[in-house]
Amino acid sequence: MSDLDDLGVNPLEDTESEAALAYAEERRENIRTFVRTSPDYYIRNFDKIGASSRFTATFNLMAGLFGPIWFGARGLWSWALPFLILETLAFVQIARGLFGDLAADAMARIASIEGTLELRREQLAAAIESNSEKIDVYRRTVESLEENIGGIRAEAETLAAEGPMIVLTGIIILLIAKAAQSLVANWALEARFSDWLSDRSVRSAMPVTHIVFSAVFMALIVAAAMLHYSFPGRFSLLSHFPTDPDIRLTSISWVEDFIAWCVRNSEAFFDGLTFGIRALLDALEVILVQTPWIVIASLIVLLTWLTAGIRTAIYSGAFLAYMGLLGFWEGAMTTLALLGTAACLSIVIGIPLGMFAARRPRFYSFIQPIMDFMQTMPAFVFMVPVIAFFGVGKPAAVVVTMIFGGTPVVRLTVLGLRGVPESVREAAISFGANKWYLLTKVDLPLASPSIRAGINQTIMLSLAMVVVASLIGAKGLGEDVLEALQYANVGQGILAGFSILFCAMILDRIVQGGRK
Repeated sequence: MSDLDDLGVNPLEDTESEAALAYAEERRENIRTFVRTSPDYYIRNFDKIGASSRFTATFNLMAGLFGPIWFGARGLWSWALPFLILETLAFVQIARGLFGDLAADAMARIASIEGTLELRREQLAAAIESNSEKIDVYRRTVESLEENIGGIRAEAETLAAEGPMIVLTGIIILLIAKAAQSLVANWALEARFSDWLSDRSVRSAMPVTHIVFSAVFMALIVAAAMLHYSFPGRFSLLSHFPTDPDIRLTSISWVEDFIAWCVRNSEAFFDGLTFGIRALLDALEVILVQTPWIVIASLIVLLTWLTAGIRTAIYSGAFLAYMGLLGFWEGAMTTLALLGTAACLSIVIGIPLGMFAARRPRFYSFIQPIMDFMQTMPAFVFMVPVIAFFGVGKPAAVVVTMIFGGTPVVRLTVLGLRGVPESVREAAISFGANKWYLLTKVDLPLASPSIRAGINQTIMLSLAMVVVASLIGAKGLGEDVLEALQYANVGQGILAGFSILFCAMILDRIVQGGRK
């Protein structure tokens, strides 16, 4: 046993050993390098904070005085912005209470009512002069307006008297914010120091440029907010973005000219694309709609049984019976045909595209913003150019559905293939596997859960477009829901919505049943 053990001293708690002293000196030197200003103060407080795993409050006067400017200059923007909001709110309240016209809205209402009152007084005078039957009506109207003016005037006086209370509220908020900043500043900076020790690219010290930027940024934000809320309507630049209506009109004209040029020069291409989509859609409608219902129902129940088990097959049979008994069978099959066309095309295009992009980061980074656009842009927006290229009808509905629902299969294919362990791939290569064998026997089998999840998400998102697609000529259950919306038919809308839900549940169990 060592001498320390003989003395009963825990080596981890010994602060006088050579290693502990060397570590402490190195830590102090690192703190000096990190903070640059007042190093002894920060060494003392960092040691105090580091001695406990809990939050340790220490007082930082400079952080309390300069607030968000100090936090921003230190690079602690996650703290600077919330404190900036608090201080801005406080300064706005103080400025409103001291300089703001708190009764401005009430006085504007009085001015508006006084114009009406003057008109009614003239009408009353004319009615008295002509001895009209409406004298009492006009007199009651004038009295009512005068009472309203009196009430609003009293309200304006009350609002004007609230100035000192608003100022006091602002001062209290400001003091609370200053106290909070003083107490958490060193704790937040010590956490950033710990990050800096492991990653020296983290910004340290307080460069003059950062101090100036932080001060100017904070001052502009606070000044703009104070002027806007203290003097509403006086500075139009703060209320309305400076623009010119001609800019929007010119942009609209450019977009319309571009779409018109594309339509004129690509008519043959889009006609061929429409023909191919319609051919696939017609084939699926023949299978699903024109085939006897008992055949389709039996196949769906059998497929559900084979993939997800007997219990799910019974549920699927009940769902199909629900759609048939309530008269939604043909609409459901039409919806599945439309969905099947969009999903098949999305999967046929998406999986190879994901396979190609999985090993090509540059290509994936190129198509990623395009997929983000497809998935986040509202359906009604990209519906407009789709109608321009494909017209109104089922092919346009298929394209809209593909745009919205086609991205998950690409993303999850890429995710699945990139998640294949390199050790497994290297082992296959070491045994002589060529690229085709590696893809079909290693990559795709290991990535299949993710790919199947992508297929499932594509089907679900495509089904979510059923109602939107019905706006441009798609038939099916979406048309029933749309009709219910137009005529406020609550019962039909809910029953048709449950049919869409049951279609989604059946497809989900078929696609995901085997994996589960």
